Amino acid sequence: MIVEFIILALVIAQFVLIVFLLFRKNSDTSTMVSQKLLDFENRLIRIEGSIREEFSKNRDESLKFGREGREELSGSLKSFEEKFITSISGFTGIIDSNIKSIKALLDSSSKSNRDELTHSLKLFEEKFSSRIEVLTKDTSLVLEKSRETIEKKLGDIQKENGEKLEKMRETVDEKLHKTLETRLGESFKLVSERLELVQKGLGEMQSLATGVGDLKKVLSNVKTKGVLGEYQLGAILEQLLAPHQYARNVATKSGSRENVEFAVKIPSKEDSDKTIWLPIDSKFPTVDYETLMDAYETGDIVLLEKSKKELESKIKNFAKEIHSKYIDPPKTTDFAIMFLPFEGLYAEVLRIPGLFENIQSAFRITIAGPTTISAFLNSLQMGFRSLAVEKRTGEIWDVLSAVRTEFGKFGDVLDATKKKLDQASAELEKTGVRTRKIEKHLQRFDTLPETDTQNLLDI
Repeated sequence: MIVEFIILALVIAQFVLIVFLLFRKNSDTSTMVSQKLLDFENRLIRIEGSIREEFSKNRDESLKFGREGREELSGSLKSFEEKFITSISGFTGIIDSNIKSIKALLDSSSKSNRDELTHSLKLFEEKFSSRIEVLTKDTSLVLEKSRETIEKKLGDIQKENGEKLEKMRETVDEKLHKTLETRLGESFKLVSERLELVQKGLGEMQSLATGVGDLKKVLSNVKTKGVLGEYQLGAILEQLLAPHQYARNVATKSGSRENVEFAVKIPSKEDSDKTIWLPIDSKFPTVDYETLMDAYETGDIVLLEKSKKELESKIKNFAKEIHSKYIDPPKTTDFAIMFLPFEGLYAEVLRIPGLFENIQSAFRITIAGPTTISAFLNSLQMGFRSLAVEKRTGEIWDVLSAVRTEFGKFGDVLDATKKKLDQASAELEKTGVRTRKIEKHLQRFDTLPETDTQNLLDI
């Protein structure tokens, strides 16, 4: 292929040279040039035929060489395969024979090792058995000696402990006798004192029985029970509110002589000097509540339902009475509070379906127990404080405005003082400069001793 490119390049170069020479010659030589070109064309035809022939020969030779090479390579591979198979077969036989010889060698070695190990174990067993026998005899002797020593020591200890226990028993008996005599004397004395206390207690119990009888009379009297509820309500109000925040026995309704037990003063939002009353009245339906409790204890369903209805009717009558006697807006709030002195009674009223809501909507009465009214009064106390803060807000604002004005004046005074201080500082600076100048001029003179200076200046 390279030869073909070289020949083609030579032909092209020769053609270019001929064309170049043709352009350099005169027109008279055109005939000769034509002849030359014709010869050149014939020569090219011959060269082309030679090249084609060479190409054909080269192709045939290449095909021949390729076919021979493939045949030779195939034969070589076949020969290599046969030799390789033969070598592998021989190598496999060698390996099998070596494995057999190694296996036989291992069998003989393991057998000899087993025999040697069996012999060694037998010798070790004999030596170990003899050592165990010797050790057992020595241990038996040592244990026998130790047992004898321990038995002797235990006998001594038992004897010594017996003597000590006898001494301790005598000491304990003596001390126990003395302690028993002392304790019995003290116990008899204590019993005598306790008997005296019991006699005094019996006297107190008699007084207490009298008091219980009086209390029973109080609890059996409806009016007295009302006083008990009133007393409990007064104690709660006294604990949670200031004395000026509520009043006792107040006629809250205009033109009425009926006094509510307690009324809380609520400040008016429109007029700070005016207050309105919140009526609070205590009620205790004793008979109905006791009947209801008896029905719970006996489990009588009929009596239980009847007692609940009677209690509901009594609570409604109480609410109607409070509404008609004590509520008078705007002198009072548009609602009042019915106080029940026992949590159990309050819980039973709440268990009656719709009673609490009906009384609140129909009569504007809120039912409260000891815990509920305490929470309500705490809320009122917070409201009183909020109103007091609102009333004092204007005063606080005026004070803050005055403070702001005075603080502005204080700033002006502070600026003036700063200017005065700056002027004084400047004057002091000038005085310092003059002082240094005077000291500089006075350095020419000698200084006198301190005593002479004091005498001279009368210091």
